[in-house]
Amino acid sequence: MQPFDPPQRVLLGPGPSDVAPSVLRALSAPTLGHLDPQTFEMMRVIAERLRTIFETQNPCTLAVSGTGTSGMETTLVNLIEPGDRVLVAVHGYFGARLAEIAQRVGGDVTVVEQEWGKPSDPAKLRAAAAGRKFKVLAAVHAETSTGVRQELEPLAALAAELGALFVVDAVTSLGCAPIGVDRARIDAIYSCSQKGLSCTSGLAPVSFSPRALEAVAKRKTKPSSFYLDLALLERYWHGDHLYHHTACSNLFAALAEATRLVVAEGLEARYARHVRLSNALVAGLEALGLELLIPASERLHQLLAVKIPAGVDDVKVRKALLDEYGLEIGGGLGVLKGKVWRIGVMGSGATPRNVLLAVSALGTVLEANGFRTRSKATDAAGAAGAALAVR
Repeated sequence: MQPFDPPQRVLLGPGPSDVAPSVLRALSAPTLGHLDPQTFEMMRVIAERLRTIFETQNPCTLAVSGTGTSGMETTLVNLIEPGDRVLVAVHGYFGARLAEIAQRVGGDVTVVEQEWGKPSDPAKLRAAAAGRKFKVLAAVHAETSTGVRQELEPLAALAAELGALFVVDAVTSLGCAPIGVDRARIDAIYSCSQKGLSCTSGLAPVSFSPRALEAVAKRKTKPSSFYLDLALLERYWHGDHLYHHTACSNLFAALAEATRLVVAEGLEARYARHVRLSNALVAGLEALGLELLIPASERLHQLLAVKIPAGVDDVKVRKALLDEYGLEIGGGLGVLKGKVWRIGVMGSGATPRNVLLAVSALGTVLEANGFRTRSKATDAAGAAGAALAVR
């Protein structure tokens, strides 16, 4: 029986992103017990670095065992009790998931939908609130399904008007773009390990403000999830380290290294790198004659939604990229299925080499599939390269 030998891929989809070699080495470190003193030391270091990356002083900052959705559930299951009013801004697939989970934990949910491809309008949310008070206002900062960036400050101001806790999905923004948890007055935020942090999937960073913790402490009922109960997680992470679940020390070692790389690079330098490489990718894609779904003023740098040209087979192109170049990009979700490709330049995957590969490979595959590109693949890669030279 032969062992499974995964092929080498270049991961330029909506996530996971490429993992740095040093993170993979950390992942292979000896396994420790979940109650080992060295495991607790890794957890302390991870929490400290996550505070730096989130830009917060929140003592309650940790990494939940699970993917980004476990982070989403952790925030909602702890903050919402049955009957609590919840206002959810939906402008894509993951905003809709926020609303569904809020409903599943018993919230009285008001959903305010915006056209996919547009950020949520605070005026529409204010109108839907109709002068009522809410327990939670929840929104997605970087909508993974569309590549839209949501401005946080106006929603934070609205949350204050409504007396609501402000909950933010930062799954596709942490480590790629400024968030400023304390500056943006965010009460609870969650992300994932496998995108901007360039770790493997399996951990979900979360951070709760003192105001959010106060709301959790005042609950009349216990959270419906034992596994995601914040009080128990906090005790395991920051209290007396009472056993809660068998956390994986290997994942902690990997995240400790991934967060070290982020902090060592420096947040401003890291954000600038994503902007520069995204601009170069856009230049190359436009040279091919492709259109971006989102205008530049509302677009994420780390994840671009590219319109699929008429007559081009979505799946056939993505399969060719994977089979011939070992290059993964993402297809559309929901109403955008078959209409866009999602190309991510995140974390360790945000490199000049990957940008040039994406442009040249996509151009070549499109030409082979009968699409008349505006410029040849080599010329489009040249346009991307010229943009990379601009500092």
